[in-house]
Amino acid sequence: MNPKNRREFLKKVSGLGAAGVSAHLTRLGMVSANAQSTSTYKGMVCIFLFGGNDSNNTIVPVDSRYALYQSMRGGLAIAQGSLLTAGSSGYGFHPRMPNIQRLYNQGRAAMVLNVGMLVRPTTKANIRNTPLPRNLYSHDDQTQQWQTSDPTGGTSGWGGRLNERIVSQNTGVIPPGISLNGGNAMFLQAPTTAPANFANSTSLGLYGFGSGAAQTARREQLQRVLTFDSGVQMVGTANGVLESSIRTAQEFNAALSSAPPLAVAFPAGGLAGQLSQIIRLMSVRGSLGMNRQMFFAGTGGFDLHENQVGTHDNLLGNVDAALNAFFANIEAMGLMNNVTLFTESEFNRTANINTQNGTDHAWGGHHLVFGGAVRSGVYGTLPRHELRGPDDANDRGYWIPTTSLDQYGATLGSWYGVPDSELRVIFPNLANFTPQKLAFL
Repeated sequence: MNPKNRREFLKKVSGLGAAGVSAHLTRLGMVSANAQSTSTYKGMVCIFLFGGNDSNNTIVPVDSRYALYQSMRGGLAIAQGSLLTAGSSGYGFHPRMPNIQRLYNQGRAAMVLNVGMLVRPTTKANIRNTPLPRNLYSHDDQTQQWQTSDPTGGTSGWGGRLNERIVSQNTGVIPPGISLNGGNAMFLQAPTTAPANFANSTSLGLYGFGSGAAQTARREQLQRVLTFDSGVQMVGTANGVLESSIRTAQEFNAALSSAPPLAVAFPAGGLAGQLSQIIRLMSVRGSLGMNRQMFFAGTGGFDLHENQVGTHDNLLGNVDAALNAFFANIEAMGLMNNVTLFTESEFNRTANINTQNGTDHAWGGHHLVFGGAVRSGVYGTLPRHELRGPDDANDRGYWIPTTSLDQYGATLGSWYGVPDSELRVIFPNLANFTPQKLAFL
């Protein structure tokens, strides 16, 4: 087979399956369906809101501080009476988030305010003399930094580094990190191992090799390509990765064939589809030999430089509906205390409106954490809603974070089972902050 035809063949073969799995397996083990129990299982789910979510309108003060918020936001301000009150916290959620409000009021959600990338504690007074993360306000740089917890960029994700510390708790050959976001998630990349990455959320596993003579012939031809000794090291390495991917996909296929039906249907939408597949993968954790699982999901469209109000409403409504179905299924599975879901986004939006009825890239933002293990409440500090005020890095409400991503991630990692001594290695600047862990878990 000449090189051109070989490349085309591999391209077609990879298109047969919904799973684009790249998993360098560093350990093997016998899969035991009895290896897991609900009492010891822990699953962690990251939802990344790509584009920079306007968290100023996601979580809003409803007490005496509302007047400052309203003055600051201008035409973006949500009417006070429309906000969904979060218990006695003094805050309200966006009107399109009734299910998130319910989870909070049930004691299953926490707000973590003004989180962002920091090298060390930073204030308006010391900002000129303090090292800052590279290229603040840049989508690419801040997306990478939020996933790596490295203010200079980084090449591995903090989720992946957490997974390397707990992989011995699993007995199967499947990586503990699984991305459903249609690509290679930096968040789950680790120094010596890679996650399983699914190309889309509509189906899992590897498909295209069914029964019958024709299908058998196709499978045999692929195997010949994989085992062909070309004498070229790069080609051999690529074959090894693909062969490993197929083995991993086959493990998923075998386990998912016995997955029970969803207890609660999911709505339409990309994020809902990803979360529905996470439910399926959790439901077969025993067959996969998984006692720890970490998932990466995401949804985009939050880069709203113009006409923000209606689009942001729809985006948050979709997130709310997807989370409602997710936790309804989690509860039906008896895993409410065993699963923690949290949000990330590369940055917040500017506090004031721009000339196109939208907002621009900013810095510190508010995030949400969900699950039965969560200590419901408000953590962190709300910035003073004042342009050019004590918490504004510039003149439009670029909030200087008061909680670092390292603190946020270390709290989640500790719940996942990683010792404090390891957390200080995983999060490069954690030692600069006090406390090093927050109390929301």
